[in-house]
Amino acid sequence: MIGGSRIKNKFIKLEEENKTGLITFITAGDPNYNISLEIMKSLPASGADIIEIGMPFTDPMADGPRIQASYLRALKEGQNLKKTIKLIKSFRQDNDKTPVVLMGYYNPIYKFGVKKFLKEAKEAGIDGLIIVDLPPEADEEVCNPANKMNIDFIRLATPTSSINRLPTIIKNSSGFLYYVSVLGITGSKTPKIENIKKNIKTIKSLTNIPIAVGFGIKTPIQALDISKISDAVVVGSAIIEKINEAYNKNNSDVDFIINETSIFVKSLSNAINRKN
Repeated sequence: MIGGSRIKNKFIKLEEENKTGLITFITAGDPNYNISLEIMKSLPASGADIIEIGMPFTDPMADGPRIQASYLRALKEGQNLKKTIKLIKSFRQDNDKTPVVLMGYYNPIYKFGVKKFLKEAKEAGIDGLIIVDLPPEADEEVCNPANKMNIDFIRLATPTSSINRLPTIIKNSSGFLYYVSVLGITGSKTPKIENIKKNIKTIKSLTNIPIAVGFGIKTPIQALDISKISDAVVVGSAIIEKINEAYNKNNSDVDFIINETSIFVKSLSNAINRKN
């Protein structure tokens, strides 16, 4: 199956089933490589429709303290971009269906080499990219080459994205549009449903691309509320926190860490599936 089509096919299936998708975020290499791989493998059975993998970076400008801390833990364990790609390759040995999206920043990709990165990402089975600090004006850097290789380039829209700016944001976006539900960093505030609903309606008037809503969604109840107005719900910081809590309780019991994470992800999935 070619990269990119997994995301499109997933949203088609969700629409056919009248469901909202669950996109789960974890950091590659947190708390270490082996545990993060096992957690990743467990996510689809726990209800994740799409898996978003954070590429650890020392200066993640859009991420809150929980994800920043997870990046630092992963980097301390020796995680790098090469190992992150290896993580996806290992995941793909057992799972060729679940879409995988890498989220991060341009600096590690630039240092790795853009052409080399895209080639290895494609070979590893990566379906999409979210590069937070690359605006549409820099599409020649990664976006256009990625799209040519059928790797979706997923753009962020925010509450401050004006009606004049949105067409530029949407133009070369593919896979889905990631709507940032709050002003600020990940996990920092509680989303206001009415504001999100209004802004999504505006975006929907401009494009048919699926819209996933993330930042600040921490509980099953919040996930349920967001699922009623979006095509997918993204949960990151809360999952990262569950992983960290379980690891701190019993860092030698991988099954315990996976089980604690799975219980929380299942609670999110079950809540979203109650939307009707």
